[in-house]
Amino acid sequence: MSEGVRIDSWLWAARVYKTRSLATAACRAGHVKLNGDRVKAAQPVRPGDEVRARISGFDRILTVQKLGAKRGSAAVAAELFADLTPPPPPREEVAFVPVRDRGTGRPTKRDRRELERLRGLGTGGGPHDNEDGDPGLRHGQYP
Repeated sequence: MSEGVRIDSWLWAARVYKTRSLATAACRAGHVKLNGDRVKAAQPVRPGDEVRARISGFDRILTVQKLGAKRGSAAVAAELFADLTPPPPPREEVAFVPVRDRGTGRPTKRDRRELERLRGLGTGGGPHDNEDGDPGLRHGQYP
């Protein structure tokens, strides 16, 4: 085993991906990098290599410590790598979403504008409003 193990097999054994076919598909899609380079599924991995795997939009940075071609328990899988992934950024506070009573029907234009004003999506005015909400002069109006 000194020559290494296939990277898709190692990713599956390390429980980075749920199935080996998912690990192979991630390699084909370019979501797996070995020491900074995109790899094919058959690329051998060796102890000391750095593996970056993109999973659901986030990169996991792993350093290979041991080789493993067979999937074992989670405790055995944890020994195969050292996780260098930085902690995820804190979630932003979710804005309060006003809830309408059930059965009140579709919101009117006034209700919709009030909701947008509460959510901070705009001034809630029409297309002729200025930045301060003042309607100003419209076409056909004189001072």
